[in-house]
Amino acid sequence: MDVRRRPVKPLYTSKDASAGEPLKQQEVSSPKASDALPLPLYLTNGLFFTMFFSVMYFLLVRWREKIRNSIPLHVVTLSELLAMVSLIASVIYLLGFFGIGFVQSFVSRSNSDSWDIEDENAEQLIIEEDSRRGPCAAATTLGCVVPPPPVRKIAPMVPQQPAKVALSQTEKPAPIIMPALSEDDEEIIQSVVQGKTPSYSLESKLGDCMRAASIRKEALQRITGKSLEGLPLEGFDYESILGQCCEMPVGYVQIPVGIAGPLLLDGREYSVPMATTEGCLVASTNRGCKAIFVSGGADSVLLRDGMTRAPVVRFSTAKRAAELKFFVEDPLNFETLSLMFNKSSRFARLQGIQCAIAGKNLYMRFSCSTGDAMGMNMVSKGVQNVLDYLQSEYPDMDVIGISGNFCSDKKPAAVNWIEGRGKSVVCEAIIKEEVVKKVLKTEVAALVELNMLKNLTGSAMAGALGGFNAHASNIVSAVYLATGQDPAQNVESSHCITMMEAVNDGKDLHVSVTMPSIEVGTVGGGTQLASQSACLNLLGVKGANRDAPGSNARLLATIVAGSVLAGELSLMSAISAGQLVKSHMKYNRSIKDISQVITSS
Repeated sequence: MDVRRRPVKPLYTSKDASAGEPLKQQEVSSPKASDALPLPLYLTNGLFFTMFFSVMYFLLVRWREKIRNSIPLHVVTLSELLAMVSLIASVIYLLGFFGIGFVQSFVSRSNSDSWDIEDENAEQLIIEEDSRRGPCAAATTLGCVVPPPPVRKIAPMVPQQPAKVALSQTEKPAPIIMPALSEDDEEIIQSVVQGKTPSYSLESKLGDCMRAASIRKEALQRITGKSLEGLPLEGFDYESILGQCCEMPVGYVQIPVGIAGPLLLDGREYSVPMATTEGCLVASTNRGCKAIFVSGGADSVLLRDGMTRAPVVRFSTAKRAAELKFFVEDPLNFETLSLMFNKSSRFARLQGIQCAIAGKNLYMRFSCSTGDAMGMNMVSKGVQNVLDYLQSEYPDMDVIGISGNFCSDKKPAAVNWIEGRGKSVVCEAIIKEEVVKKVLKTEVAALVELNMLKNLTGSAMAGALGGFNAHASNIVSAVYLATGQDPAQNVESSHCITMMEAVNDGKDLHVSVTMPSIEVGTVGGGTQLASQSACLNLLGVKGANRDAPGSNARLLATIVAGSVLAGELSLMSAISAGQLVKSHMKYNRSIKDISQVITSS
């Protein structure tokens, strides 16, 4: 940040100093509150404080007596009049005393202790002046007055630097890179730094998203004094995220994308993009894909497809809340509620409403299909339409919130584990015995035993909720980041139970994953960004399917489940064969020679 302390004007000029004739210091005495008082300051303060509280106590006692005796307050006696005069005098004194002290403190602080934002010309003048004065000029720039140079040659005294400067010299922070800026950009940056222009309004004021991000980044560096050199700015379409993906951007984060596959699922091959910074993850999933491929592929079944939203409403009594519950769950009223709900979108279709009561509070969990969109906004609009209709039928209904956490979004919840949310998918494969031995380097019986003790019993011992798997969230997060899904919905989307069983007389392995709440979409949100759109195109599920609305999103959900199946199979095999630590040391460690780094530093 281009901020520096205002230099205090020295008591002599450079010309006088060089001649050895310093100017005489002008004695300037600041006014004090006690200059006009005949008594010492502490006695005067004590007198007026005592007067103030005594008079206030007297007046309060008198006013209480008047109120008790029904005497009008505007009827004032001589003693009360004198008390009021004394009160006014004491208030004037106290205000004057503290006012003078505050003004004196403020003026002193603004003269010698304020930080100013200098422009480039003033900065250059200060640097040139400091270079002419010599090494002691650094103290002047920090706000210290440099004494006149002594006539005798004595050992120079080194001024003690503030602790902050010493700390910064020790840490050696990364230098702030100052890009070449135009005069207009520099003026806008100064306005943002000074707080005159809100950072969030740059896009609307400038009409150029790239320029707004550049100015915001530079202003942020100056405000914080921290370098953002490693955060890339160029090469991103900031207009594509305006108003829908990210506010106040200053750059973008690079996440490498690897490819696992081919994944043979339902007779089709898919190359699965995975965005991750965890070494060994893509390689492990790729090995699982190979084991599935050479064993004939995996099969998937979509069990359910419905996004949910659950508002909470309140009544004056629990009886009234129960009446609305019966009304909403009555099949005779479903057609009317569906009509109200479905008019919000041509793709939204109400599937059902599940209610739960807590006292006089009613939670209604709406479930609907949402086409190829993930559907949170779509279902919220439909729910709002139904609430508006119910408000006319139940005027005493108080809508507390359109989301009452009975949905439940981005939180682990049993209702999602049992009822499902988004896409519910089960995926399975039979891995041949020779593949288990040659590709996965383990035995069928060992995998079955490990799955029972780890994924089932171990998770039950931990009290897991939907976490009966090895690392489903690893694969879900990587695919979500690559395809523009909401990464926070990894919480419920990673609910998974992994099952392994020996089949065909104990020779082959049957492995399956059941995932009841995979929340994905192929339109909206981050799916429209160039990188994420390319990954969706690689899978063949980009955008909306016009012939069969919703089929692209459902296919993406099955691909996620198939990828999880491959990841579970490979990791469990690595643990069973004792290869987990070895593989991570090979693929998840830096290849840099640490000894050379330490020696060079």
